[in-house]
Amino acid sequence: MFKNPFSSWLQANRSRSGVKAAHMTFSRSIPGRSFAQTKLLLKRQIWLWPIIAFVVLSTIGFYVRSSIESTMKRNLKEQLQSLLRVEAAMLTAWYEAQIANAELVASDPEIRKAVYDLLEAKKTINGPTDHLDQGEELTKLMRPAMSSHDYLGFFVADQERSIVASSHKPLLGMSNIAQYEPFLKPAIEGTSVVSNPIASIVMMKDRTGVERSGVPTMFVATPIRDSNFHPIGAMVLRVDPEDRFTKILQLGQLGKSGETYAINRDGVFLSNSRFDNELILAGLLPDQPDSKSILQLQSRDPGGDMTRSFRPKVRRSELPLTKMAIAVTKGEDGIDVSGYNDYRGVPVVGAWTWLTKHDVGLATEIDAAEAFGPLYILQRTFWTLYGLLVASSIAIFIFTLVVSRLRREAQKAAIESQELGQYRLESKLGAGAMGVVYKGYHAMMRRPTAIKLLNVDGMNANSIERFEREVQITSQLNHPNTIAIYDYGRTPEGVFYYAMEFLDGINLQSLVEQYGPQPESRVIQMLLQICGSLYEAHSQGLVHRDIKPANIMLNRRGAQPDVVKVLDFGLVKDIHRDKQSAVEDKGLSGTPLYLSPEAIQSPNLIDACSDLYAVGAVGYFLLTGQTVFDATSVVDLLQKHITDQPIPPSQVPGTQVSGELEHVILSCLEKSRARRPQTARELAAFLSRCIQQSPWTLADADAWWSQHERRMQGSIATPTSNNASIDQGRSDSKSQSGFPPPTGASEAKPTTNSSDPLAQTFFVDE
Repeated sequence: MFKNPFSSWLQANRSRSGVKAAHMTFSRSIPGRSFAQTKLLLKRQIWLWPIIAFVVLSTIGFYVRSSIESTMKRNLKEQLQSLLRVEAAMLTAWYEAQIANAELVASDPEIRKAVYDLLEAKKTINGPTDHLDQGEELTKLMRPAMSSHDYLGFFVADQERSIVASSHKPLLGMSNIAQYEPFLKPAIEGTSVVSNPIASIVMMKDRTGVERSGVPTMFVATPIRDSNFHPIGAMVLRVDPEDRFTKILQLGQLGKSGETYAINRDGVFLSNSRFDNELILAGLLPDQPDSKSILQLQSRDPGGDMTRSFRPKVRRSELPLTKMAIAVTKGEDGIDVSGYNDYRGVPVVGAWTWLTKHDVGLATEIDAAEAFGPLYILQRTFWTLYGLLVASSIAIFIFTLVVSRLRREAQKAAIESQELGQYRLESKLGAGAMGVVYKGYHAMMRRPTAIKLLNVDGMNANSIERFEREVQITSQLNHPNTIAIYDYGRTPEGVFYYAMEFLDGINLQSLVEQYGPQPESRVIQMLLQICGSLYEAHSQGLVHRDIKPANIMLNRRGAQPDVVKVLDFGLVKDIHRDKQSAVEDKGLSGTPLYLSPEAIQSPNLIDACSDLYAVGAVGYFLLTGQTVFDATSVVDLLQKHITDQPIPPSQVPGTQVSGELEHVILSCLEKSRARRPQTARELAAFLSRCIQQSPWTLADADAWWSQHERRMQGSIATPTSNNASIDQGRSDSKSQSGFPPPTGASEAKPTTNSSDPLAQTFFVDE
C-alpha cells in the first residue's frame, strides 16, 4: 500500500484505550494525542533531551547573537561615520588654514615688492636666475613668515613654471617640473591649493637630518598678483606632511587597532600608518632607519593575515587593491561593518570618503576582532555549551545503544528459552520483517496456540503501536469466522507478543494454487462466511482494507470442515474515529490486485463497500483461478481497476458459473459504490439465493478434507503478514495471523506467498 507520510504519525497519536471513541476529549484530540506521544517518545529516547537542548540553545543563541551583532554593527557604523566626518572636517579646516596663511604671506607688501622685482629682473637678465641677487632679499623677507607658520621652505615660479627664487638652491632655474604641475597650474591661474604629499625631486634633509631625494614633502601654492590683481606667478610654501597632516589623521583612532589614513587615486598612502613597525616585520616596508609607510605603501589585499606569518604567492604589485581602496579611488564614499581585509590582510571594518576638492581619500578602520570582541566571546561561550551538549548527546546515545543491545540480547535469550510468561514455545511457524510466529501452548491449559512476537531487531515505538492496534481491534471482533485473540502481553525483557487461536488449515491463495479453481457451491459457502466476519467489523465502523485470498484461511475446526477465518486486521480503518478526528490515511492502502477504485482515487473516503469489492475479487479468483485484472506494473493495474470492466467469469476458459453468481460477483466489482451491495449482510443474502440444486454439503467438505488433510499436515501453509511473507518459498505451509507493517519503510513490502509483486500489499510508511 502507498501511505500518506503523515498518516502513521497521526495513528501513533491515537488513544490506546480502545478502537472507538464516544466523544472528543483533549486526550483523543490531535493536539492531545500529539502531546501524549511526544511525552512517551521523550521518556523512551532520553538521548533526545540533549539534542532538544542543543536546538533550543542554538535558537536562543542565534537570536541573541543576531540581536547583539545587529546592535553592535549599528553602533559601529555610527562611530565610524562620526569619526570619519570629524577627521574630514579637521583636515578640511587644516587645508583652509594653510591656504589662508599662504595667501597672507603672499599679500605682504614687502614680499610682493620683492617678488615683483625678482620677476622684472628675470625679464632683463639673460642667464640662470641663481646669479640674481634679488632672490637673497626675498629669502630674508620670508624667514619670519616661514618660522611663524612652520614652513620648511619656499620657492617662487613665474607664469612659465620656471623657479626664479627658492630657499632650496638646487631648485633655482628648474622649470616645467611634472610633479609640481598639479599645484602650480591652479596657483598661476589664480587659485590657492594644497598639494598631496609627494616625494622630493632634489636632495633634501629628512626628519633625521640625512640629505636624500624622495623625502615626503607637501606644498601650499598661492598666486602672486600684480596691481591689477592679475596672477603673475606663484608663491609655493613647503610643509612637512609627517607633522600636522599625519598627526591630524592619527587623532582618529578607535581602540587599540583603529586608525585613520589618507591615500591617493593609486591607493598609495599619503600619511603614516600606526603599524609601521609591524609592517617592517611583515616585509611590507624596508628595514631601514625611519622607514615610514607614507608614499611607500600601497593599500593592496595580500589575501591573508601577514601579521600572522601569511605571505602571498605573487608580487605585491600584482595583488588587488583592498575593498576600501577600490571604492575610494573611484571617488566613492562607503562603509562596511561586515568585514574585509586591509593592507595587512587583517579583517577590519571601516568607513571611507573621497574629498574631491583636495583630491584625497580618507579611511578609518578598526580590526574586526576588536570591534566585535564581545560578540566573539559570546560565540565562544555558546560553542563551548554546544560542545558539551553534543558530547553529552553522544554519551547518552552510546549508553542508549548499549542498553538497547543488552535489552535485545535479553529478549532473544527469553525467546530462546522457549518461554513467554505462561506460554511455552514449541516450533517456529514463520517469520516476517516485523514479527515471528511460533506454535506453542498455555502452560496450564495446554491449548495449542499461535504466538506472534514483535521482531526484536525491528522494534520501535511505531511498530509497537501498530502491534497493539491490531490486537485491540481483532480482540473486539467475536464472529466465529474471525480469528480469535486469546492474550496480549509483554515479558519483563520487553518482548511484545499476543496469543491467538492456532489454525492448521490453508489460505485461499494456496488453495487455488495447489488445487485449482473451486466449485461454485463451495465458493458460495466460503464467501458467506467471509461476509459474516466482515459484517461484524463493518457494524463497528471498521474497514479491513486488505481482503485477499492470502488473508483468508480455510480450516477444519471442531470437526467442522471448511471453516473460514478472516485474518490480518493490521491495516484496518476506523470510520467512526476518522469522523471525529477529520484526518485519516490519505495514501494508498491494500493489495493492488484487490483494490477498489475509490481506494485508489480517494483512500480517505473508503467504506464497507470497498471491502465488498475485494470480496468480489476474491470470489472471482476462487472461481476462475485468475485475478480480476492482469497487468505488468502496479500503475497499469490500478488504472484498470478505475477504468476497465472485468471479463465475466463465465468467459474465462474452463470456468463454469451460474448466471446468478456471476451477476453477484460482477455487482461487487462495479466501479460505482452505489451499484454494489451496500452491506456484507446484503451480499450474503444475494449469495444465499445463488445456491445451486447440488450445494456443497457437509459430506462434500468432509470428503475433501479426508482426501487432502494428510497431505496438508505434511506441509501446512505458514503465516502471512501485511508487510512481509513468511517462508515465501513454500506455498504449502501453515497460515496464521498477519504482521503489522514496519515503521520507517520507504518501499513496498510483500505480504503473500505469491512471488507476484501485484499480489503483495504495498505501503509507504512515515
